[in-house]
Amino acid sequence: MAKSRKFLKGYFASLIEPKFVPTALKVAVVVGSILFAINHGSALLTGNMGRDRWISAILTYVVPYFVNIHGQYISIHRRK
Repeated sequence: MAKSRKFLKGYFASLIEPKFVPTALKVAVVVGSILFAINHGSALLTGNMGRDRWISAILTYVVPYFVNIHGQYISIHRRK
């Protein structure tokens, strides 16, 4: 249990790690924009973006950021 807690603590700290953030932001913008266009593009163009859809749209960018940080963190964590 302590090992997984340490891992999670390290992962959450890595979300704002300066060496990880630039790459994660680039991935989030590119992948998030593609996913946004696929999932929310028509709603945006027709003016049907309600509160719930905006929350979903934000997550469309947040999830690729978290996944990229996770990949970078795992890569460095496994080398140790």
